[in-house]
Amino acid sequence: MTSIDSITLEVADPAAADRFYRTAFGLDTQLRLRASDTPTAGFRGFTLSLTVSQPATARGLIDAAVDAGATTLKPATKSFWGYGGVVQAPDGTIWKVASSSKKDTGPATREIDDIVLLLGATDVAASKRFYVDRGLAVAKSFGRKYVEFATPSSPVKLALYGHRALAKDAGVAPDGTGSHRIAIGSDTGSFTDPDGFAWEAAR
Repeated sequence: MTSIDSITLEVADPAAADRFYRTAFGLDTQLRLRASDTPTAGFRGFTLSLTVSQPATARGLIDAAVDAGATTLKPATKSFWGYGGVVQAPDGTIWKVASSSKKDTGPATREIDDIVLLLGATDVAASKRFYVDRGLAVAKSFGRKYVEFATPSSPVKLALYGHRALAKDAGVAPDGTGSHRIAIGSDTGSFTDPDGFAWEAAR
């Protein structure tokens, strides 16, 4: 079964980005960084989500991110699906921190249950077929709106969402140009998907 080995963010200052991600979210080995000045503007077509066990943990991580220099896109709040908020890191990457629970069951921790890469697809069904043809198994699928792939051995989960819906969920305008500034490392080799996301052979 195809697995995601790594996520690489292309940033202007890798050292500064590394400090931010360690301070804000405690991320180190889960995320790779490399220097890039490739032009990009507006919504880059993806978000990264951190799922946690309870609201207090989500609040703590969001507050730590803002203290470390992130910008709030959606303040942390309750919703019908749970609790969470959205921030934009200094390098421009959009992060959602969320819990399916609406009530705290203990003191806040910094423990992250899952990291999820959400790719904004122009045509979710077409992108789903593309990935299935490359060996990814579908775990959940909701028509042309959302697809989640089964990657049990991967440090990062992969899902597809409509491009405009993903931008709305992140609290940003859907328009964007230039590079996505992200590369996905996997055991399935190098290719570019229908929405321009680059996959690389795992190192």
